[in-house]
Amino acid sequence: MTDFPGAPTAPSPTGRLRVLAAMSGGVDSAVAAARAVEAGHEVTGVHLALSSNPQSFRTGARGCCTIEDSRDARRAADVIGIPFYVWDLAERFREDVIDDFVAEYAAGRTPNPCLRCNEKIKFAALLDKAIALGFDAVCTGHYARIVDLADGSRELHRAVDAAKDQSYVLGVLDADQLAHSLFPLGDTTKDVIREEASRRGLAVAKKPDSHDICFIADGDTQGFLAKHLGTATGDILDVDGTKLGEHDGAYGFTIGQRKGLRIGRPAADGKPRYVLDISPVNNTVTVGPVEGLDVTGLTAIRPRWCGTEPLADGRYTAQLRAHGEEVQVSASVVDDTLRVDLDTPARGIAPGQAVVLYDGTRVVGSATIATTERPAVTA
Repeated sequence: MTDFPGAPTAPSPTGRLRVLAAMSGGVDSAVAAARAVEAGHEVTGVHLALSSNPQSFRTGARGCCTIEDSRDARRAADVIGIPFYVWDLAERFREDVIDDFVAEYAAGRTPNPCLRCNEKIKFAALLDKAIALGFDAVCTGHYARIVDLADGSRELHRAVDAAKDQSYVLGVLDADQLAHSLFPLGDTTKDVIREEASRRGLAVAKKPDSHDICFIADGDTQGFLAKHLGTATGDILDVDGTKLGEHDGAYGFTIGQRKGLRIGRPAADGKPRYVLDISPVNNTVTVGPVEGLDVTGLTAIRPRWCGTEPLADGRYTAQLRAHGEEVQVSASVVDDTLRVDLDTPARGIAPGQAVVLYDGTRVVGSATIATTERPAVTA
């Protein structure tokens, strides 16, 4: 029996696992399920119905969890030759992901719903149910690698394909969840996956990847938030407190935003302004020069470690956005709060986002940014 890297230690002498493959209807999860079968495991496919009122079809690469996606997943399962089910987790998804997303924006923070979905849905609700039903592991099409150590513990590492690496949104997984996870695609590039899907006769081989926020299919995040939070007129201020304009809701802005500020008066130096701060308490948005975005340090709450927590004043790299570059940092944990000091300033870092620490390619863990430190700037 051949196996892929990172398969959990099987409870049986044959190495055969009972695997629940989460099938979104895309090419990645379909190939991941096929590889699990090829590795000799007993695989069952499941599609998660996460929308209470799913659309019939996707719009290009936007959104997911449509009726079309469910049918694509079923067809892929038929080709692979595995049982297939649809599980309704719409209510749990609404409570843990969508409601959390809206609440975070209302509080002036910038959440990452994909990270929250992995934490609360795919590797909590789904994994818990899988274990209760007697499955040994959950298999997904995420691009990340699991490395098994001699002492039986496991490490989460970046994928071989840096352009597709999804370890950032998996940084919320703890050791127990990693023990029951399979990521069969971590050692492969996307092009190879599509070629493999075509060779296996999977109709989703050329299906476009989903992007943006899955539950906002039209991509209009501001419109979505306005529908849930309503309008609330407030002031747009310069860093010296001068009123420059008004907005319809502070939730419509993100730290680092440049366009759509609706400021009639240009800056004295003629340079563009950026959103530096969002205050839900007094419903104001503060803008200023780009240097005001420089973050030199931060604190983060609700840490979750993939294994051993960081050493005191340990040296790591950190990824601060889903598609951001790694930066060199010093990090330590005090009273369950992660303190991170950046060697060089990074821009556009907002409370609510996740900071994920790495030791080489190994994921140390993740925490939610609570505060940032920036040098003072003037208008």
